[in-house]
Amino acid sequence: MYKLVSNLILYSGPGADSILPALCRVFEDLDEAGQRGGELSGAEKSELIRRVYARIKSILDVSTEFGFDGNLWQNYLTFVIVSNKNSFSLTCEGTGAAGAGSVNRFAKNDFRIFRELFHYDFSKIEEELGIDCFSVITDYTAISKHENLYDRHVSEVIRSLSEKLAAAKDEDEFFDLVSEHYKNYGVGMFGLNRAFRVKGSGEDLEFIPVSNPDPIVLSDLVGYERQKQTLREAVSAFCEGVPSNNVLLYGDPGTGKSSSVKAVLNEYYGRGLRMIELYKFQFPELSNILAKIKKRNYKFIIYIDDLSFEENEVEYKFLKAVIEGGVEARPSNVVIYATSNRRHLIKENWKDRNDMEFDGDVHRSETMDEKLSLSARFGITINYPNPNRQAYYDIVKELAVRAGIEMPEEELLLEANRWELRHGGCSGRVAVQFINWLTGSKSAGAK
Repeated sequence: MYKLVSNLILYSGPGADSILPALCRVFEDLDEAGQRGGELSGAEKSELIRRVYARIKSILDVSTEFGFDGNLWQNYLTFVIVSNKNSFSLTCEGTGAAGAGSVNRFAKNDFRIFRELFHYDFSKIEEELGIDCFSVITDYTAISKHENLYDRHVSEVIRSLSEKLAAAKDEDEFFDLVSEHYKNYGVGMFGLNRAFRVKGSGEDLEFIPVSNPDPIVLSDLVGYERQKQTLREAVSAFCEGVPSNNVLLYGDPGTGKSSSVKAVLNEYYGRGLRMIELYKFQFPELSNILAKIKKRNYKFIIYIDDLSFEENEVEYKFLKAVIEGGVEARPSNVVIYATSNRRHLIKENWKDRNDMEFDGDVHRSETMDEKLSLSARFGITINYPNPNRQAYYDIVKELAVRAGIEMPEEELLLEANRWELRHGGCSGRVAVQFINWLTGSKSAGAK
């Protein structure tokens, strides 16, 4: 195995402590021991077995994280291929294999090696060490799979590609399958996942995939048709490469602002849309985030939920400069979407008007202008007001139908009124909570 891996060119650097190089070192040490003549001592064999089992554990950990099954060895190798950023994979992400040029020759060399690794015979190693772990992981059956622990889409994509690569008759077919994957999905975690959070800072900054994203789509949200249409138009234009504005969704709590943003991600994921959720304390990393994603062949929404600032918070000045005011222009493949209960984002006080002048006309104070300038950086603002009572009834009735609740309308709306009085007024969120409670009550009653 180590002789094969040593001939990799583009895929030669998966990391000194990763599974494949570590296994190669074990097999190399085993070969060297055999070349010295004689049998391995008990201590030598135990140490080699320990090192092999450590790598097997790592493969099992990766398989659990991504929901692999069947041939875990081939699933792992496929994961290495789809995650490796190199000159070939990044070019394929943007233009396909046709645009990769001479680097294709190096890629085919590596894929010939990977094809051999896919069908590597572990029987000799297992016999020498008296183990059978490789036989187990190449025909693995998971007892149960908890889909909330991993992204089912990612699992299905990798497992499907793994099966096709295992059946490839030569490196040319292997090449075609991998390059097509890069073109369709891209490279690494951005290619496989749709939503991310940020961890770390500076050079240690990482994008952590959200393993179980909310599957909501816009049709799940009852009402707010004008708001949803405005959002669709903005996201569609952005995915098509049209110069796009940042978007602020503001209004009353529980009206569907955050759900709308998550819904458009699910609807436009197939067109290259990705989302990075950012928290207020991470604003200093925004420039670093933009630098890492600006050259990728995706459209990124930087999503800030429940954005607002109190009077003594000054982070808004930093955010304002980064959004549209710094020396470097915002990348064309990035927009910022924020939700807020405040239209102007920053708490205003009457003392902000102290420097207003009255001389025929009223001039806004510089303090107020400074605070209002952040919301002005969002070219599109969409208001989500609380529904009136009739709209609240319409939401309740539609959700009841979707939940399969059979109840006279008069009784349903009477219960909805009682729930609303106890839970903070009319809103989409209150309606959802009411239906959830009603569903649970009916289910408990049936038992």
